[in-house]
Amino acid sequence: MPATKTAAAPDLERPRTAGDVAVHEPLTDGAPWVIQRGEHQHFRTSENLARLVRLLDGSRDHDQLAADLGRPWTPDHVDRAIRNLADSQLLDDGRPAQRVRRVRFAGPLTIQFTLLKPERMLRRLTPLIRPLAHRAVLAGAAAVILLGVLALAASGPTLGAALSRPMPLWSYAAVMLGVLLTTAVHEIAHGAVLTHHGGRPSRMGFMLFYMSPAFFCDVSDGWRLPSPRQRVQVALAGIAVQAVAAGSAALAALLVPAGPPRDTLLLVALVNYMTCAVNLLPLVKLDGYIALMSHLDISHLREKAMTDARRFVARLLFGGRDYGRELSGRRWAVPYGIACLLFPLYLVSTALTLWSSILQRLGIAGSVLMVCGLGYLLWRLGKGTATLVKDALRAGARPLRIAAAGLLAAVSLGLAATLVQVPATVSAGYTTNSDGSLSLLVPEGGAGFELEEGTPVTLRRSGLFSRPEVGTARLGEPVGHKTLAPLTAMLPVDNDRPWLAMRAYPLERGATTPAASGPDGTGIAEVRAGDHPLWKWFAVSYLGPLLP
Repeated sequence: MPATKTAAAPDLERPRTAGDVAVHEPLTDGAPWVIQRGEHQHFRTSENLARLVRLLDGSRDHDQLAADLGRPWTPDHVDRAIRNLADSQLLDDGRPAQRVRRVRFAGPLTIQFTLLKPERMLRRLTPLIRPLAHRAVLAGAAAVILLGVLALAASGPTLGAALSRPMPLWSYAAVMLGVLLTTAVHEIAHGAVLTHHGGRPSRMGFMLFYMSPAFFCDVSDGWRLPSPRQRVQVALAGIAVQAVAAGSAALAALLVPAGPPRDTLLLVALVNYMTCAVNLLPLVKLDGYIALMSHLDISHLREKAMTDARRFVARLLFGGRDYGRELSGRRWAVPYGIACLLFPLYLVSTALTLWSSILQRLGIAGSVLMVCGLGYLLWRLGKGTATLVKDALRAGARPLRIAAAGLLAAVSLGLAATLVQVPATVSAGYTTNSDGSLSLLVPEGGAGFELEEGTPVTLRRSGLFSRPEVGTARLGEPVGHKTLAPLTAMLPVDNDRPWLAMRAYPLERGATTPAASGPDGTGIAEVRAGDHPLWKWFAVSYLGPLLP
């Protein structure tokens, strides 16, 4: 492994810009100058500062730079500007220039894979943008979006049934393919509108956003556009195109006979509408945030608001006086920043909650995924807490007060984990045997709970989002045997072939449980596992297969 070169202090007397720093002239009159470092950092600046950066080749001191720039520059002005550039890490500090990487981690939980440079391809699409921006076309697009929503609402019973029963594997594959294709067109729309306004999309590719597959198009060059309105148009172009695709799928479903193809089209429409709604949220780095940042004309809006929010919380908890403000005079900055800090945690915790029953039914693999998700949440909380403490110490907060607050928080969490009782429900599977009896299906490697005769069990249909109850049962004698179970018992997939190695335990049918057949013959079994302290509830629910 080659040794990494540590950063040194830049030479402030005869400064030189870093090797990957570039200065971009305005696209049109009134547009800003932009200083760029690497592929991802863009700083809007004035013409005077851009002229200074262009002169920083390491051969001039401050007096010479002021003389070359002319009035109103003085050596003192140059000195202050150089120190600001150093703080922004735009000066050469001995580190090698940032390499263009095809694989990039873009926190908090996004991995991007660059596939191509789209500038030439999108320039060819530019002639199509002008006619598409005509009012009649935009009105037609809005009508498709609205009518699609109404069509989806009218198909509510059909859609609800599709979401509450297993679907064929090909249907899931078609939904994923449809959503991926619309996401690709979504990103092309961003780049095409940016190119139409004179910008240059730098890269396009595939990404995993919170482990969900999607495409991306880097439109950071939009900061060079002269008008906030143009930047908002770039940000919202993708959502508009995807919403039109969603409306088209919903309207097309009305023309298809009832069955899996119609269900698939409705799911494509629903997922695309949901994607558009999430994309509009301005709390993570999605299109809604970029549109808000562009409208307000404040670069790095989210980072600045989160900094103000952390400092507000640090002052509230730890005291201290010397807290600065990144967005001074904007009262909404602190609540907006707090929302931005909490929303990624909400996204991950909500995803874990929604998929928790499936993770439980996956046995050891599901427990490992749950531990990874929980570990990520704890890492984010720990990182945020460390930053909070650093801000407080810089602002003059007393270490004793910080330690006391930390001890109080630790004791409170410990008491809650020990004293709060939570009812545990563990998700397994069930199947109807050839003789009409029922069996509880538990993954090999452990169920994560003690199997006791007479334990209540709720039987549910295996659906993607909805799991309606179909009956009740009680556990018979807890003596199991190995068996092969259909995939439907663990996942909402319509497949009756015996795929999975499981252990089967007898169930006694409840009074309200019909002799299940067809779609209700196999599904989800929710087993009541008693009341436990919070820490043990988590261990029983999710970590059982990993524990001896």
